[in-house]
Amino acid sequence: MAEPETPSSAVPAEAPSAAIEARRLLRGAKLATLGTLSRGAPFVSLVTPATAPDLSVLLWLSRLSEHTRALDAEPACALLVAGAAVDENPQTAPRLTLSGLATPIEDGTLKARWLARHPYAAPYAGFADFSLWQISPRAAQMVGGFARAEKLRMAAFLPDPASVAAVAEAEAAILGHCNQDHAAALDAIAAADGAAGAGWRMVAVDVDGFDLAREQTVRRIAFAAPVADAAGVREALVRLAREARRGAAG
Repeated sequence: MAEPETPSSAVPAEAPSAAIEARRLLRGAKLATLGTLSRGAPFVSLVTPATAPDLSVLLWLSRLSEHTRALDAEPACALLVAGAAVDENPQTAPRLTLSGLATPIEDGTLKARWLARHPYAAPYAGFADFSLWQISPRAAQMVGGFARAEKLRMAAFLPDPASVAAVAEAEAAILGHCNQDHAAALDAIAAADGAAGAGWRMVAVDVDGFDLAREQTVRRIAFAAPVADAAGVREALVRLAREARRGAAG
């Protein structure tokens, strides 16, 4: 990846807001707790989320599951995702509670995005009782750690629609270019994030970062700040690759 020759189109790096922390936590989550209403009573279950470019949540659900039948009857639901605690006190773990409405959808592109996040699920991806569901966020609360709770404004939490569209339009070209021409840079970025081995491939990208996959392992890499377009993605990747090589050399 060559050094950028134009000014960065990424938002200047600064301490992330609670909304950006929440977005990173949600985009990086491999599991979540889903809360639904089942025959009038609260019901919680473990689910495996991915996010669409616009930050709506994608779930691949079986109609044999209690939570799917509950969503069929009442689409209002809540999702809890949590990060790692910083010490022995579980209350120091960052967590996001998101509420919204769930609807079943048929979208091959979004199904592929969910599978890119959860490649181990490929063997049952075609089962007739499974379908894709999308949760549209309506409210969110971020707890950044002990005694750090903040209700998020949706305007700050959700990514800019124009930026989402610009990156989504360029996604296929970005993936092809990076995987074909910059495999070594992707491996360096993965190594700097603590991943072992070579052969990492970029399988999804959005305004907040990208997913790298190697066999059944997927790692989420966040940008320092949200980007506005394909040029912003390029500049963020150049920066990450430069930092990774500097770290490996030092």
